[in-house]
Amino acid sequence: MAWRRGQAYSQDLRERVLGAVGSARTAAARFGVSISYILKARQRQARTGETTTRAQRSHVRRRLVDQHAAILSQVEAHQDATLDELRAWLKETHGVTVSMGLMWNTLARLGLTLKTYGPPRLQAIS
Repeated sequence: MAWRRGQAYSQDLRERVLGAVGSARTAAARFGVSISYILKARQRQARTGETTTRAQRSHVRRRLVDQHAAILSQVEAHQDATLDELRAWLKETHGVTVSMGLMWNTLARLGLTLKTYGPPRLQAIS
């Protein structure tokens, strides 16, 4: 069983690990988890009696959440705007400086992709 960052072990595995008799080293080898995980789980069970996962903490709120509605309306009004233009607009109107990647990811989260609105319109050179 491979652990992936940000994901807790299953409750079934937690119960088997905590119910294992013997050293943490043998239990870790048996269940494929780290020794420190077993020690911490046992300490927490002894200290608080908890055997379940706790809620994930330290999540940082997304930076542009408050501006989502404004970004949506701006993109709808100016469908051919580039990412740089949107970044400049955000800085002028909302005082928020963002990177190109953050702007790209925000538009993707809002479902505003190049496929949604199509490629920018070409303007005739006069």
